[in-house]
Amino acid sequence: MKPGGGGAPTGAAAGKIRADFGGYDAFVQKFKDAALSQFGSGWAWLVVQNGKLAIQRTSNADTPVAHGDRPLLTVDVWEHAYYLDYQNRRGDYLDVFTNHLVSWEFVNSHLA
Repeated sequence: MKPGGGGAPTGAAAGKIRADFGGYDAFVQKFKDAALSQFGSGWAWLVVQNGKLAIQRTSNADTPVAHGDRPLLTVDVWEHAYYLDYQNRRGDYLDVFTNHLVSWEFVNSHLA
């Protein structure tokens, strides 16, 4: 995460997202769907899985690393991450995360 981040990706991530999801909007929808459908505490992840980008969700302290995948981006959907600012509006929190906080530079550095 970074202040002033978010929005459409740059660099290698932009091309991989286009190739593997069909575009940024499709990626955001899948990423948010994963985060919204995670019941209770957990995470949504953008990972490299078998050479392609994929979206995963994990619960509690599970991580894609334990399953052989390489994480590039994650969003915390444990209530402590957003409740003070968004109460039960997880979708609003995810909108702010994707539109204003994602560090595509970090994603690109781990994609290389």
